[in-house]
Amino acid sequence: MNLQRYEQVSQAADLASFKQGLIDFANDLDFGLISGVLATQRRSAGSKVDYFSIGNTPAEFLAAQVDPENAKRDPVHLHVMSNAAPLVYDQRLYVKAGAGDLWEMQAPFGYRTGLAVSVHMPGYRRFLLGVDRHDDLPREPIKLNRMIADLQLLAVHAQEAAARLLVRGDRPKLPARQLEILKLTMEGKSAWVVGTLLGISENTVNYHMKQLFKQLDVSTKQAAVLKAMELGLL
Repeated sequence: MNLQRYEQVSQAADLASFKQGLIDFANDLDFGLISGVLATQRRSAGSKVDYFSIGNTPAEFLAAQVDPENAKRDPVHLHVMSNAAPLVYDQRLYVKAGAGDLWEMQAPFGYRTGLAVSVHMPGYRRFLLGVDRHDDLPREPIKLNRMIADLQLLAVHAQEAAARLLVRGDRPKLPARQLEILKLTMEGKSAWVVGTLLGISENTVNYHMKQLFKQLDVSTKQAAVLKAMELGLL
């Protein structure tokens, strides 16, 4: 892998360039999807974990992920949160873990097979990095091991940029009502349904969404959800 690709990620000046650097790297490895996650336990081991993510996760996939409890039985997530060894996954891994239904749900969005690695960081932090695609991984051990090595090295370069850019003091502080609206929107609910659930009018929901667009610098509901997730607001 070209050294410039690693530097593009490690020296990223802002979230946009950091995200683009990760996407460019994934494309060079022939993967269409990439996700980087900074997982932080705030005080001590066993406390609540905060997730700050970045990548090119399809908005349609987020809309389909209506149950946040799925992560607790996703074998890829469980592995990278507890094991530093790289992981190669496909349908067989999910079936073996008794989570074949999760693979079936994710596969149509491009999450059929992939690689995942994690890096321990100081302060109860871990940086998780995964690439996914629709096509099978190469069968040649040398080529596959080269991909894994490149991804591991990328994780090492990306961890400092992740800590610097994903956890920032200038993140917008959204009112509780706007966060409620975002969470329900992430579940695929319409403005009318959100208003009914929260006891407010559809017009009020749309007003809050317009305010969210301004604060998050986006122009669609899907983009608002993605940006909020990347900033660790959801």
